[in-house]
Amino acid sequence: MCFTPTAGLVMSTRSGDLDPGLAPYLARTENMSTKQFYEMVNHKSGLLGISETSSDMRDLLDREKQDVRAAEAVALFCYQAKKWIGSFAAALGGLDTLVFAGGIGENAPPVRERICEGLDFLGIKLDKARNKKNAAVIFTNAGRVKVRVIHTNEELMIARSVLRSCPAITAGKRKLN
Repeated sequence: MCFTPTAGLVMSTRSGDLDPGLAPYLARTENMSTKQFYEMVNHKSGLLGISETSSDMRDLLDREKQDVRAAEAVALFCYQAKKWIGSFAAALGGLDTLVFAGGIGENAPPVRERICEGLDFLGIKLDKARNKKNAAVIFTNAGRVKVRVIHTNEELMIARSVLRSCPAITAGKRKLN
């Protein structure tokens, strides 16, 4: 994500990076307002917009063999993730560790596998058996890059951040203890 959550990687309902010329084009050709554009890129795009059925990767993986739109959504997500990994690896001068986290990263072995396919040149070699088991370590011993699955608790991290940044809450909590 960047200035807004619509930037970056395509998500469940968010578009990911778009050409800035798209907004004025849709305003001119579709008479789309700024509010309508905002609604589209935040709530009607991404996996949902491509598949036209679901924003949930589990549903799309279940449907992809019989639903070309579901398959396209999964393929686009994996392609975009692979592209971001490649661009960050180039900017960083290589990788030491690749971490999968969050809903899809933690719970979708086929997506992790597809993202890592073809990244051998970066030193990424996935252990397919470990990956299928959702193991914490999913790289082969031959790979130069460690590949891990790390479970996250976003709500806990947000709560900790709020407590650190709001002394009144922390002070009040101390009084209760």
